[in-house]
Amino acid sequence: MENIDPLALEPPSSAAFEFVELVARAYAGLVQNDLTDREAELGGKFFYAGELDDEGRALVVAANIAGAASLVATADRAAQKQAIRDGVADFLVNSLDEALRILKNQLRKRERVAVCLGLAPEAVEREMLERGVLPDLLRRDVPEPRIHEALQSRKGAPEEIDFEKVPALVTWRVDSALPNALAQLDAIALDCLGADAWAERRWLRLSPRFLGRMAHGLRLLTCGREFAARFCEQVRQRVDRGEIPFAFEIRSHFSGLQETFRYEPGELTREG
Repeated sequence: MENIDPLALEPPSSAAFEFVELVARAYAGLVQNDLTDREAELGGKFFYAGELDDEGRALVVAANIAGAASLVATADRAAQKQAIRDGVADFLVNSLDEALRILKNQLRKRERVAVCLGLAPEAVEREMLERGVLPDLLRRDVPEPRIHEALQSRKGAPEEIDFEKVPALVTWRVDSALPNALAQLDAIALDCLGADAWAERRWLRLSPRFLGRMAHGLRLLTCGREFAARFCEQVRQRVDRGEIPFAFEIRSHFSGLQETFRYEPGELTREG
């Protein structure tokens, strides 16, 4: 195997980590919904994500991963353009009619799409109500004055996942200049997941595509502690066999405890 010179393993920015965690929370909430189909996940479901603020961006990315057709709204031109540049939204439109044409086509095919409507959310929600447009899933914090009552009645997402209560939160990272290295760890992680971990498998397969440059070099997964132990052991074995020549770090958070498994070529350390 070709040797790879070790590169500095810089810690991810707090903003990147927080965004990935926010998307993971949103995804967990969406796929645990009663409307979620195990095979197609949210294919064929319409999700209204409300305002394109930080949480709205995370919700749309999560919906993309889960397979939903989503609509988000903002009158902020800079936010509109950023959503297109980052791949958060596929289309930027100026009217609800345009948005619905795109959404209906994708819903019919049970395919994902993300549409950003360049209007204030209040105006969009008022028109949706007047026209009887009711999403299958609705962002939890859409305001609740009378004009929103019909939308509120369609809420389907469960309460947010409390990451302090999940069995384990596992993160792994490599130098962002080595995407193939991260893919190698991802493949090991997929092999370590149980056969019924369909939501986690989809997350690992599709989150890199939709998180894009917002999370280069970083993965985050909620899972059982058995996965964390199996994953670290499989990676350790590959290090011992010389199959992993790059620096990496794996962290497992469990019941308030943290275990760190770190490798720099020539040195393997474990803490916690």
